[in-house]
Amino acid sequence: MPQSSLEAADGKRTQAKEQIDPAVWKIAGVALFGALLAQLDATIVNVSMSKLAVELNSSFSTIQWVTSGYLLALTLVLPLNGWLVDRIGAKALYLWCFSAFTLCSALCGIAWSAPSLIGFRVLQGISGGLLAPMTQMMIARAAGKHMARVAGYMALPVLLAPVLGPIIAGAILQHASWRWLFLVNLPVGGIALLLVILLLPNDKNETTLRTLDWFGLALLSPGLVMFLYGSERLDHTTGRVILTGGVAMMLVFLWTARREGDDALIDLRLFRRKVFSTAAVTQFLSNGGMFAGQMLIPAFLIQACGRTAGEMGWMLAPLGVGMMLANPFMGALTDKFGIRRVCAGGAFLTLAATLPMLYLAAHGLSLQVLIPALLFRGMGMSGVGLPSLTAAYASVSRQRMPMATTSLNIVQRLGGPTATIFCATFLAWKLKPVDAGHAVSSAYGWAFLVLCGIHAFALLAAVQLPRRIGDVAARE
Repeated sequence: MPQSSLEAADGKRTQAKEQIDPAVWKIAGVALFGALLAQLDATIVNVSMSKLAVELNSSFSTIQWVTSGYLLALTLVLPLNGWLVDRIGAKALYLWCFSAFTLCSALCGIAWSAPSLIGFRVLQGISGGLLAPMTQMMIARAAGKHMARVAGYMALPVLLAPVLGPIIAGAILQHASWRWLFLVNLPVGGIALLLVILLLPNDKNETTLRTLDWFGLALLSPGLVMFLYGSERLDHTTGRVILTGGVAMMLVFLWTARREGDDALIDLRLFRRKVFSTAAVTQFLSNGGMFAGQMLIPAFLIQACGRTAGEMGWMLAPLGVGMMLANPFMGALTDKFGIRRVCAGGAFLTLAATLPMLYLAAHGLSLQVLIPALLFRGMGMSGVGLPSLTAAYASVSRQRMPMATTSLNIVQRLGGPTATIFCATFLAWKLKPVDAGHAVSSAYGWAFLVLCGIHAFALLAAVQLPRRIGDVAARE
């Protein structure tokens, strides 16, 4: 056979190998329902707080627990993800979570008072807390080395949730009762349950009878909730005490988990794997920089630049647009250039796009600088997340993916508040002696410099990742 024919045949075989099985898209599409519904539900309710306070004859400080209780409940159950998947299987757990989430949506829709709505929202958060990590894990299991490509497309609807949420909420509140903010989940949940039953593969044969680390659960779950609750209330002594208590409980958990080994709620031995630990650090720093930026940039626009909340909304829109533009291409870019180059490139772009904030703090607001900076910042952040997740999942076996998912999601949840607390505390220290407007801008300039430092450390972590998925085994 001529050389050209051999090369053509090899090319066809390679192309066939690179094609993604249609079953993967079915599984990913069904799994996506969970993350999308949980994110959309949080966004819809978030923008409806004032209306709910009026309708339920409640103060805003009370009704805000409709959102806060939901978000804290999401975190409370997160450490159980790995144990539950091992015990009953991913499909069964997803069915239980979706069924409970849909039922709790109905209960929220018939709530008769603010306390009853808050209680039902906490139950909804407990049932929905595993939907997002379950989505991540099922896509990783199904897609394998193509995770970045599949997850890049699957992330788009979740990124659209913050955009669609206010639109859906506005239409409901204008034309129907507030109860439909929750009842709208019922038909969506029903369709999703049917698709889960029909399309998700049965994984009962992969379950294991692992005992639950009750002591670890009693330390880690409340510790995470206390950490997140306290981090949002640092201006109160009670918040600082709760935050300190949460950190102490998590440290005690780490000490006990090292001794428990296989029986621990979280298997800390995962972090002994170089690729997994490097990916986790990259996720922690990247997530931290993203959330800290979401705190600093709006505050800068309002406090230092004198912009209104309404103006700030459309000024920040390029950030989300950048993420949505970049996400679909992450898989193809990772396949072509490798994990390390794409992830490090994304981290570098994020850092480079954050540096203009120093210019704005020194010279005043310029939309010609702000808009492209936020656009590229969003694109850069998309370039860090998916490749580093792909590396983390490629470094563990299929059986350990549930535990890896739990560990990565906890790291992600902790990254945002940790970096935000650090930047907020530093900013408050720089603002303390400040009176004049120029000095306020200078304080934000220093805070943005700290934010750039976080992104620089994320870049240093990203360059330690393996070049390609095929190199992961050699690095372990």
